[in-house]
Amino acid sequence: MRRRGLVVLAATLALALAGCDWPMFRSGAARTGFTPDRSISLSAVSTGGADPAWTGRTTGVVESSPAVVHGVVYVGDNAHKLYAFDASGTTNCSGSPKSCAPLWTATRGGSVGVDLSSPAVVNGVVYIGSADDKLYAFDASGATNCSGSPKTCAPLWTATTGGLVFSSPAVVNGIVYVGSDDDKLYAFDASGTTNCSGSPKVCRPLWTATTGGVVRASPAVAGGIVYVGSGDGKVSAFDAAGATNCSGSPKTCVPLWTAATAGEVFFSSPAVASGVVYVGAGGLGSSNTLYAFDAAGKKQCSDSPKVCHPLWTATTAHAASPPAVAGGVVYVGTFGGPLYAFDAAGRTGCSGAPKRCAPLWTAPTGAFSEGSSAAVANGVVYIGSGESCCVGQLLAFDAAGTANCSGTPKTCTPVWRSGSQSFGPITSSPVPANRFVYVGDVPGLGGLLAFRFG
Repeated sequence: MRRRGLVVLAATLALALAGCDWPMFRSGAARTGFTPDRSISLSAVSTGGADPAWTGRTTGVVESSPAVVHGVVYVGDNAHKLYAFDASGTTNCSGSPKSCAPLWTATRGGSVGVDLSSPAVVNGVVYIGSADDKLYAFDASGATNCSGSPKTCAPLWTATTGGLVFSSPAVVNGIVYVGSDDDKLYAFDASGTTNCSGSPKVCRPLWTATTGGVVRASPAVAGGIVYVGSGDGKVSAFDAAGATNCSGSPKTCVPLWTAATAGEVFFSSPAVASGVVYVGAGGLGSSNTLYAFDAAGKKQCSDSPKVCHPLWTATTAHAASPPAVAGGVVYVGTFGGPLYAFDAAGRTGCSGAPKRCAPLWTAPTGAFSEGSSAAVANGVVYIGSGESCCVGQLLAFDAAGTANCSGTPKTCTPVWRSGSQSFGPITSSPVPANRFVYVGDVPGLGGLLAFRFG
């Protein structure tokens, strides 16, 4: 009985640890930017130190978002590399301040000096896009196809698209979904088996779908539907299984429904929560707006092919980064503007027909902010800032809009801010996991910054 109890305890602890991980961009495939991790409290953040507990050495700037799974942090950089670091800052780490070398690295291709795809780590495999038009899959443990000292890894398999893959992959039910600059959404077998062959192994898609513009926003997957924004100012919903509205060989799919926005859906990945799809749109010379659509494609939807209109909208001063949804509130950062908090249900501060919403509160993040998206954990909102052309910081706010908030309309200031670590705005989106908050930066300051609270 004692042995059985230990087994149950071990399983429970494993589940608890897994629940504190952040396995892909925006935490999960629904892209909510929320984690149930309660290891960091608002009070611990408010009294935390301004300097990172450790930094991870990279070759290039880290603009993408880290992933954290089973004690390892994975992150890509603009030098077309993927890195795996010890999440605790112990193995391969030394010095004061502490600096860490990677457990292993892998090289992706590309001639463009930007690589924005964030890794997804599921079932022991790391998936990441690249500026050489490819999706890569690596062994997350750094064992298969890995060798040398320092250790480098070759891919388990790759897949070629028709354009740059700045989109971050989503992995659900054995399928990897990713967008490309060739205006398409792709679905691949996550195991690298179906439609895969050769040595080195190359995979062809299970199905594709064509949109009207580049797909740099990352797809969101929830309830058997894939949602994706595109550069032509549309949100499209597809059957995740590649069955409904799909045909041909090779298989292609058309949307279950689409929705038009007033501006490009360029980097604002949709977030899906409680049956609603939230997405930002805008850019230079266009209306900057946050949209809320019925995820099922029923409310405010009509015609054939089906077109949906928003449940509510909200105006933002600048183009929106990917929204986060937690506790009935939508948090959205902006390029060069404030962080906004809106009632996710479209009630408080909302009126008119069509319905428009005013923010519950706003918070300045610096005029040079460049699209870091908000992350929410245990009542704290984290976001990168651009305080000037040459200084960026990680900021933390009270998610409830209470601490350090005042005025009408309500404005909030940070409950915590990092030291001036950056030589430029922090573009990477922060990741709270297991008492740490990880965020990317420039290589001269470590490339990856890890702040510990408590």
